[in-house]
Amino acid sequence: MTVTSDYIVRVNGKDIFVAEKGKGPAVVMLHGGGPGASGVSNYARNIDALSGRYRVIVPDMPGYGRSSKHVDHSDPFGYLADTIRGLLDELGLLSAHLVGNSYGGAAALRLALDTPQRVGKLVLMGPGGIGTTRGLPTEGLKSLLSYYGGDGPSREKLAAFIRTYLVYDGAAVPDELIELRYQASLDPEVVADPPLQRPSGLRTLWRMDLTRDNRLATLLNPTLVLWGRDDKVNRPSGGPLLQRLMPNAELVMTSHTGHWMQWERAELFNRLVAEFLSPESDWAIA
Repeated sequence: MTVTSDYIVRVNGKDIFVAEKGKGPAVVMLHGGGPGASGVSNYARNIDALSGRYRVIVPDMPGYGRSSKHVDHSDPFGYLADTIRGLLDELGLLSAHLVGNSYGGAAALRLALDTPQRVGKLVLMGPGGIGTTRGLPTEGLKSLLSYYGGDGPSREKLAAFIRTYLVYDGAAVPDELIELRYQASLDPEVVADPPLQRPSGLRTLWRMDLTRDNRLATLLNPTLVLWGRDDKVNRPSGGPLLQRLMPNAELVMTSHTGHWMQWERAELFNRLVAEFLSPESDWAIA
């Protein structure tokens, strides 16, 4: 996988690293919040396929990769949405399609809720913030949030999270990917202030449950919700929940798939997303 260009964009006083490839309608792909994540590593199996039809823009989210290491923990999804909206401003984009995985899915949905006119279509893969106040955290989410706690980060903790909770078939994850993510997770600024933390206070917790936002019922942006039936990080029941709450949401759930559908089922993911985002698509019409 190669990218045509990469660059730093200054957004609200922070540096946001961006990789880009392809021409056509703009598609911004927002990665998940696991330790050591970054845009290009998260979508390594998707960028080439989608860049044949779209201008694929892949930022490192605030707190990750080569972007500035700070997130407002009192309203993290709002902060991320503001940053990505600022990125669109700096790139001169009045609107763009958004593809978001987990943490990035929550950011994409919050951006659409706050400013729907800035978003074309939405693709949400096992997004965060879906029913988060309706039960105890999953074992996968607890593993993710505890990575920087206790004795601190370790390769063993990261391998256990990825192979046990992130994917359906842990044996399919190469050691090289674990090592890449582990080294990235050791950034001193991230260790001191992890971008993804347990919500502090009831107000923050409720703010992070996007299914309690009444604006969902009037969000007309065509939305494709993708969820692995075996997701151990964000509960698969979130898929039908979003389909019920959103007026133009389509849902595809796949078997033998965990939280990382774009990696585990890359060929299917690439086909579904390319077709859904096409102007000729009749998947969802606002």
